[in-house]
Amino acid sequence: MKTKILLYTQWHDIEEKGIIMSKRDPQLKGKESFGERMAQLRVAAGYSQRDLAKEIGISQRMIAYYEKQTQHPPTHLLPTLAKALGVTADQLLGSETVKAAGKEKDNRLWRRFSQIEKLDIKEKRQVIQLLDTFIEKEQLKQKAQI
Repeated sequence: MKTKILLYTQWHDIEEKGIIMSKRDPQLKGKESFGERMAQLRVAAGYSQRDLAKEIGISQRMIAYYEKQTQHPPTHLLPTLAKALGVTADQLLGSETVKAAGKEKDNRLWRRFSQIEKLDIKEKRQVIQLLDTFIEKEQLKQKAQI
């Protein structure tokens, strides 16, 4: 006959009263999942799933997968992903809240401007003339409304 040796510890009383806390739920109630947060940040940054995937060097399917999951992507992707979305890794993970600026800039437009800066001088002039035409047209519309 085998004898089972039981040791008494201070935790026995606590366990019997039901005071032991359950395992921490990684998905806190009332908080969005990592995927939901990532999708919101992606849209706020002006990226489609395909554009973001191209920007960080992974497939569009992986972006879609990460946005549907509650788990985080591999740690080596977090800094790249955060940089592309214009947030810190802590903000991406939900440890910190993303501070919304009063009037947010259109990130897609700013990315286009950085691409325009890389063009030849002649092509830059053409783009500037085109932009000036649109700006003048809008200014004329606003004057006509007054």
